Amino acid sequence: MQPMLGVDIGTTSTKVVLYNANGQVAASANHGYPLHQDLPGMAEEDPAAIFTAVLTGIQAVIPQAKQPIGGISFSAAMHSLILLDDAHQPLTRMYTWADNRAKAAADQLRALPQAHQLYLNTGTPIRPMTPLAKLAWLAQTNPDLLAKTRWVVDIKSYVIYQLTGQLVMDYSIANATGLFNLHAFDWDPLALKLAHIQAEQLPKLVDTTAQVIGLNPAFATKWQLNPQTPLIVGASDGCLSNLGVNAIEPGVAALTIGTSGAIRVVTDQPQLDPKGRLFCYYLAPNRWVVGGPVNNGGNVLKWVRDAFFDGADYATITQLASQVPAGSHGLLMHPYLNGERAPLWNANARGAYFGLTAQHTRADLSRAALEGIGFNLVQVAELVQQLTGPFKSLQATGGFANSATWRQLLADIFATPLIIPDSFESSCLGAAVLGWVSLDQLTDLTAVAKLVGHKQVVTPNAKAVATYQRLYPIYQDLTTAYQPLFEQLAAFTTKKD
Repeated sequence: MQPMLGVDIGTTSTKVVLYNANGQVAASANHGYPLHQDLPGMAEEDPAAIFTAVLTGIQAVIPQAKQPIGGISFSAAMHSLILLDDAHQPLTRMYTWADNRAKAAADQLRALPQAHQLYLNTGTPIRPMTPLAKLAWLAQTNPDLLAKTRWVVDIKSYVIYQLTGQLVMDYSIANATGLFNLHAFDWDPLALKLAHIQAEQLPKLVDTTAQVIGLNPAFATKWQLNPQTPLIVGASDGCLSNLGVNAIEPGVAALTIGTSGAIRVVTDQPQLDPKGRLFCYYLAPNRWVVGGPVNNGGNVLKWVRDAFFDGADYATITQLASQVPAGSHGLLMHPYLNGERAPLWNANARGAYFGLTAQHTRADLSRAALEGIGFNLVQVAELVQQLTGPFKSLQATGGFANSATWRQLLADIFATPLIIPDSFESSCLGAAVLGWVSLDQLTDLTAVAKLVGHKQVVTPNAKAVATYQRLYPIYQDLTTAYQPLFEQLAAFTTKKD
């Protein structure tokens, strides 16, 4: 193999990892950017800031390569939306998956007689996160903006265009827009009609191993690369996360917690939830990723830090939480600080602590938050297993895998051994593997098994498992009880005096 760059364009930062010819990490970089939340429900980012992070990351790691780079392969967060003018310049900031302002439009789409057929066509739940819902919302609230729009793209398409002048979108990212027919491998006519756009406004569709040749000479010179160095389009970060931890066989699930979180398992053909609660996204031929995403992951821990610890580092908080026994002295937290996707699919969901007493401390509040994130993911896992069958193992990926406290807590809540590969930056490795397969330097995706490195297995603690199995039904009952109250509280907070 030749060295490969894996570039993961995430929600809060872009990670760039240089893998050497043996598939080992030779260098890495991580550059962040702000999430703009100036208005209720808003979650936007500046495409130019993200592109700068990509350039800075690549520039930082390329000098560490001991041999010529074989290619640059990409991963990106799903559901991003950028509107471009005729000159391919952004008309607004980028709308991220976390932007909930399309809630009313999504509700209207779900109320249509064709709604379930639309889900069956696209494999994407009809929710505010999707470009479909956001475009329907913009058609209602800002038709002049849509009238000025020549191109409708995602962040990866935008970055690759800036690097090469070519506008393409892979099947995996397209699958998550709500606009792509997963059976026809083309844009869905019904979805386009509801989004008020034309197929000609969208990038050219390509497979996840497709190569884009023609790196801008200015970047090629700066990075000392051959302009013919291929850019491998890659896939979405969620799908590549499964690949990067070798969770690509039936029954091998990936548990991811970064800013948000997800439970995903790979199947050999599309599997769709009869109630439309789970996604089904393309990874590669005969590889489909089925799962459920949650809005509330590491961002909840960030809130705990800012609210109770005056910006202390996360290691301090998780260490304090580790001193609290399982169950947080009878304190439960519902972590829905940012609305929720799976399992509730309710943008009006709100967070709550239940069971507070005068004896509880901020250490209890911290552990209860971590446990709440875990309980919510267990609810998602149960939905996935109803569709795809029981999990044989659980592979961990995401920032939480760095914390021994959080790893043990999740193994206990899931009552399942948690497997943590060395390559916890899994989306970057997944992108690199796709790149090597594209260049015929690996035979197929299963070769990732030799590249994920050593594995650490976290075994559940029997006493903690018993505690969580007592508390989980209470957590579920509270979830049911809170549901009608979410709407009432949302009505209260949006009411104008």
